[in-house]
Amino acid sequence: MVELEAETTRERILDVAEEHFRHIGFQKTTVADIARCLGMSSANIYRFFPSRVAIDASVCGRFFMESIKVVKSTACVCGSAQTKLAKTLTLLHQKRKTTFVEEKRVHDLMVAAAGENWEINKAHTDEVVAIIEAIIRDGTVSGEFAAEDPGREARSIMTAFTPFYHPVLVEQEVRQGNDTGARLRDQIAFFIRALGGSATDGRHPGNERELAGTASLRDLIP
Repeated sequence: MVELEAETTRERILDVAEEHFRHIGFQKTTVADIARCLGMSSANIYRFFPSRVAIDASVCGRFFMESIKVVKSTACVCGSAQTKLAKTLTLLHQKRKTTFVEEKRVHDLMVAAAGENWEINKAHTDEVVAIIEAIIRDGTVSGEFAAEDPGREARSIMTAFTPFYHPVLVEQEVRQGNDTGARLRDQIAFFIRALGGSATDGRHPGNERELAGTASLRDLIP
């Protein structure tokens, strides 16, 4: 019962912190602000979180989870591994762009997480890599890919995907007005070829049309 009450209080603290972070930004939010909204003292907040950074990281983890839920649902639907890989990477990139454009204060928190190498950021990256690895394994079993080491290849893809996912780099691309969609289409086509795929649209095995030129991929990455 005590543990349940403590967890409930932790979630209430994070709910209030998240609301403040979305509206005024995490830099301008103080522990005193959070405590005041909850009718608590700042000292009481620290009974549930060891530091202010722990609060920031926990809220950031919530934002990361939003992306993970979307890509996991995509990875679990029926379809070819090529299509799943393309959709997963596209959704991740679009989520980062949308966050910067529509929720700049949330974006700023992600910039801090990446720039300061928070553990929650590393855990999120590992989770994305695990999803990519699972897709590659499925594609290898189905014969779409010829991957020798899905784990290593997933990590390589994540590294090459960094310009499309690191919040600072995504922000730079958006500010400069660059067409990230066209570049991402080319990058995904490269990934699929590197995995031993046929570089088709992922729906018609044996189709010799290049993935980067198919209508299906252009629809995925506007």
